[in-house]
Amino acid sequence: MNATKHILVCAVCVLCVGMPAADTSAREGVEIVQYEEQRSAAHLEPARAGDRTGLAVVFTGTDDLHYYAKSETAPAPGFNLKISASAEGVTFGEPVFPQWERFYDLAQEKDIEVYVGDFTVFVPFKDLPVRAFEATVKIAGLACTSQLCLPPFDKILTATIDPAAADSWAHLALEVSEPSASPPVVPTTTAPDANETKAEATGGRQVVLPYSTGVYYLLAIVAGVSINIMPCVLPVIPLILMRLITQSKQPGGNRIISGLAFCAGVILFFAAFALISAIINLTTGAVLDLNSLFRYPTAVIVLFLAIVFFGLAMLDVVTLSLPSSVTNRQGAGSGIVGTAGMGFFAGVLSTPCSGALLGFVLVWAQTQTLLVSSTAIILMGVGMALPYAAIVSIPSLLERIPKPGTWMEIFKKSTGFLLFLIAAKLTLAALPRERLLNVLMYGIVFSFCVWMWGKWVGFGTPAGKRRLVRGIALAIAIGVGFWLLPAVEPPEDATIDWQSYNAEVVQAAVGRERPVLLKFTADWCTNCKVVERDVYYDPEVAQRIEGKNVLPIKADTTLKDYQATVDLKEIYGEAGNVPVTIVVLPGGERRKLRGIFDKKKLIEILEKLPEGPA
Repeated sequence: MNATKHILVCAVCVLCVGMPAADTSAREGVEIVQYEEQRSAAHLEPARAGDRTGLAVVFTGTDDLHYYAKSETAPAPGFNLKISASAEGVTFGEPVFPQWERFYDLAQEKDIEVYVGDFTVFVPFKDLPVRAFEATVKIAGLACTSQLCLPPFDKILTATIDPAAADSWAHLALEVSEPSASPPVVPTTTAPDANETKAEATGGRQVVLPYSTGVYYLLAIVAGVSINIMPCVLPVIPLILMRLITQSKQPGGNRIISGLAFCAGVILFFAAFALISAIINLTTGAVLDLNSLFRYPTAVIVLFLAIVFFGLAMLDVVTLSLPSSVTNRQGAGSGIVGTAGMGFFAGVLSTPCSGALLGFVLVWAQTQTLLVSSTAIILMGVGMALPYAAIVSIPSLLERIPKPGTWMEIFKKSTGFLLFLIAAKLTLAALPRERLLNVLMYGIVFSFCVWMWGKWVGFGTPAGKRRLVRGIALAIAIGVGFWLLPAVEPPEDATIDWQSYNAEVVQAAVGRERPVLLKFTADWCTNCKVVERDVYYDPEVAQRIEGKNVLPIKADTTLKDYQATVDLKEIYGEAGNVPVTIVVLPGGERRKLRGIFDKKKLIEILEKLPEGPA
């Protein structure tokens, strides 16, 4: 398991508005953390434990997502589960945590104490007023699965507590935290071979080891050097060397200058990353690494387009050059700037393939002071630049590199296709499925616009015509970008809790005379996305579905062997074309809306349904 997957990124704080303890919405609480199928939520209940009264913080979750019981065995000090309570005029005692479980941590190669799944933490009242009051509970810490750690969280739960109803409060049987006699919870992964490192062990999670700062600085340099053998950087290394060789043949000290320019470009990228990391760490407390950008679709799209652009440059679709106004003033300096830019781009290319050692040092760096953290990250850039600094400093090394020729041109164009492969495999894989198609389409439009910019006009083209053609190319790129690239999200008041298609669930709802709305859709269906945006993202439609107690079902027909695809034909009598919306009324009658339809038609059907339970 590549340890660089274990990323601590920015956590979004979600406030849960308190409700009376008897209200079912208060019992639903708030989601604490979620990753793929793993999730955990918590809610508040007033409770009794023996002769004490207090608040029960009730956690519900899946079996592989765990919180840490002890600070010393957490991924970093202070990331154990912490709970504090407050209320005006009320004093609380220390939280009473339940009996922990043992979880075998492959990275630390030992059992650690965790809270996992469903458990309850009791926060006792030291004094309980007679009046009703608003209680607030803060939950903080870090949760991990057997595969990775999630962002640190800081959540707030609130509830209205009525002491007059204390006799009806739930009774808890508390078990104070002690080593559990139950067998250890072991991740369902294969145990690592004795020769594997901790970072390579399947399911291993990165931890911060107690090395000195000097050792970590040395590891940062070694990690930077190792970047040069990553598959994302390898394709451009020959081009980098050829550029350094070409500039080294110029008179004067250009060999050293060009080498330093390239190294400066590499270090500049890591310095920029250090700055972004510091800002995020200071404002959110989150830990960032090079792979963290893949959790942000906008960053992924920018990286994708940048790699595609450089791939097109390798194919000579566009020529990279500075404006003549700049080159006339700077002369040879324009080549130095281009070399520095290539160094920066090499740093960018390192992000999809950063190795385990690099991720390990980055996690440590961001648990240190700002100065130490920034120094360590910049030293990674120094490490990546060291081999090139050595090559340009020793002329005999440059002489051993093969001379430029036809092979270089062939290799250059081959590298362009390799960059397209990197763009598709290592960046688009990080995008949500619903945005992938639009980004791919925009990639084609973007490539056309780059070709239009670079090949429709040249240096001999009149200035007016050149500006016109390139202005049109830019307008197309920007216009289509605004159309295809933004994420389309439903408004907050238009969220529908879609359930996955299950014929038995539909039949059971019909048997209880509960109306069902079946939205038959497919990932490849463009019209389905139009219906989604124009109908189901409308707050009025969402309110009708909830108010009429309609069961919303998303029936996915993307592949022919999906159950929804089969049932669309066999049960609902449709030829298979989507989108199709079918409302099954109480009693079994079906109303169908095919293709793109106006939301008013659906609202008319829903409006005739009886009101749902209050």
